[in-house]
Amino acid sequence: MPPKQPFELPTFYLPWPARLNPHVEQARVHSRAWARGMGMLEGSGIWETADLDAHDYALLCAYTHPECSADVLSLVTDWYVWVFFFDDHFVEAFKRDRDRAGAKAYLDRLPAFMPPETSGAAVPEPRNPVEAGLADLWARTVPAMSAGWRRRFAQSTVNLLDESLWELANIDEGRVANPVEYVEMRRKVGGAPWSAGLVEYAAAAEVPDRVAASRPLLVLRDTFADAVHLRNDLFSYQREVEDEGELSNGVLVLETFLGCGTQEAAERVNDLLTSRMQQFEHTALTELPALFAEEELTPAECARVAAYAKGLQDWQSGGHEWHLRSSRYMNEGAAAASPAVAAAPDPAAGPAAGVRGPATATGATRLRSYAYGPHRRVGPSLVPELRMPYRLRLSGHLDAARSQTVDWCRRMGILQPQPGVPGSHVWDARRLHGYDLPLCASGLHPDADEEELVLASLWLAWGTYGDDYYPAVFGRTGDLAGARASNDRLMLCMPLGDGTPPPPANALERGLADLWRRTAEPMAPAERGHFRSTVEVMLDAWLWELSNEAQHRVPDPVDYIEMRRATFGSDMTKYLCRLRRGFAVPAEVYDSGPVRALENSAMDYACLLNDLFSYQKEIEYAGEIHNGVLVVQTFFGIGYPEAVRIVHDLTTGRMREFEHVLETGLPVLYEDLGAPEETRAALDGYVRDLQNWMAGILNWHLNVRRYGATELAEDAGGPGLPGGAPVGLGTSAARPGAWAGR
Repeated sequence: MPPKQPFELPTFYLPWPARLNPHVEQARVHSRAWARGMGMLEGSGIWETADLDAHDYALLCAYTHPECSADVLSLVTDWYVWVFFFDDHFVEAFKRDRDRAGAKAYLDRLPAFMPPETSGAAVPEPRNPVEAGLADLWARTVPAMSAGWRRRFAQSTVNLLDESLWELANIDEGRVANPVEYVEMRRKVGGAPWSAGLVEYAAAAEVPDRVAASRPLLVLRDTFADAVHLRNDLFSYQREVEDEGELSNGVLVLETFLGCGTQEAAERVNDLLTSRMQQFEHTALTELPALFAEEELTPAECARVAAYAKGLQDWQSGGHEWHLRSSRYMNEGAAAASPAVAAAPDPAAGPAAGVRGPATATGATRLRSYAYGPHRRVGPSLVPELRMPYRLRLSGHLDAARSQTVDWCRRMGILQPQPGVPGSHVWDARRLHGYDLPLCASGLHPDADEEELVLASLWLAWGTYGDDYYPAVFGRTGDLAGARASNDRLMLCMPLGDGTPPPPANALERGLADLWRRTAEPMAPAERGHFRSTVEVMLDAWLWELSNEAQHRVPDPVDYIEMRRATFGSDMTKYLCRLRRGFAVPAEVYDSGPVRALENSAMDYACLLNDLFSYQKEIEYAGEIHNGVLVVQTFFGIGYPEAVRIVHDLTTGRMREFEHVLETGLPVLYEDLGAPEETRAALDGYVRDLQNWMAGILNWHLNVRRYGATELAEDAGGPGLPGGAPVGLGTSAARPGAWAGR
């Protein structure tokens, strides 16, 4: 008798019908023979033929790729047989015994079986079924695809393989990840980005390489991945957590983080799954058309991208249908059909127990994202005590930086209205003094000399001014076209070669041109290009905020966390910190999982603490929708104090993750890479920069005249929009200091 299920499966949001490829039986026969030929069945110690037949990966692929030919379906099915065999083989060979050294040696060999060349490339002699299968599949697949696709798909495969070490480390330590860390890492180890690459192949829908890294395409891929993984977590909880001792499961993550029962955690995972699917729809319908126009894609390219999006939809529906039928998962009592449409709940309240399932399944819960009314009276911000294990240090050049920042802002025209631009008088001298951006810079760069500290202060002043300027000038009127034109002109203020920028039309352009000249001229051409792209990321994120504001849409929680880093200007300030370290740290070290985890957890700590401090300012005075506390309120349908508790817990979790990676991840990275002392010393210095960054941002929030209830009331009626504070989207990012934190 099978064990009792640990929870009742929730009611799923299923907006697209599943369809079955008619060539399913041919794929079954082929994949069985292929798996036997690769040594994956009898004698492998992992599967018998009966196991493969019961899992029925041909049925999975027939549901997820309903329109491809018989030959393509057979090849795609072989890929899935391989990836599931790898997963089970890895569990038996390394996870149960916690053999990290053996696992790393095993994984290090696999990229050699994916050479970038389409023919004539030598590969090692396979030693096991996983290597044999990968070599065969790569040779059969890549001739039909471009070099760009081969590069992207190989990287997704490596990520899927390598991040298995992250899972192994967490099991060995008995550690359950925090929700943000889990979503990020699950994308890699879960394999859905890899599946998205196979959608391009199976649907003859290869994405043009020039837009593959654009926000709309990345969001489609990531929302697809998150939904696939969260769905799998619900169906596989019993097998992974109870049988295998697995800790990388979304239900367990939320059970631990929220301190709730398994059933409630499962419902919350389903809520997040629904939100990610709805973000997919939102992006496909609102962002892809703009991408087609802005990048001037040809009709054929547009058709391929549309076919790719449709292929990802097919995968979602088909994957759910397969989970209902596969013996690999718990699926007792799961319903294949969507429930009847239910009445929409009151958007101001949380979902009632009686309508929660139907409301989720029909998408009615998304109404809360559009039904928020701005300028609600909320009272003083609730700010719990925040964890800060690192000592604050301040630069001795603070007074000089304060004086020169005020003088620079006055010379650039930042403290006055821009001629002919309504709403542009967002700052005056009193506000600038009160914001005290050099105090933030002093904490971020305590060892800077006077020139370095002044330049850092000016970048913070310019970025914060721009973040206030965009909602005041473009947000009130919904002028997205004007904001895009402004971005285009700002990019011209940062020439890469010997070109001369156009004469500045306003203070924002004048300030950027001056800062670019002072910062970028000493850089090498490659450094200058990279630095310019980091500023572009921030400018594009301001447009994302304006777009949400125009649609009156509170963001999806995962999209908010990830874009909040961009509105912070984090890439830019991160790169400036790296430049101070020279080139002692190789690019592959900066791109490694542990270093990215340190950076992301530090950024999220800063963003979320700003959201706690700025809640009253943004919600009551500015009518803002980009605040993490509000996002949590909207997603869970809960009140302000409860949302504060969740955001505070997440802030603490991100800090603890930073500490954990520093303690356990970096030593392993040094060992794995055989890093010399020079590299270790430089990276240790960069870690100290991140620690200073977090301590400096917290200190700024605690001491700046910006967020207190009395100060907000006094500032009401100053320059800019009614209510005193600059209104709109841009104010979410650091109201100065938050931006500074980047």
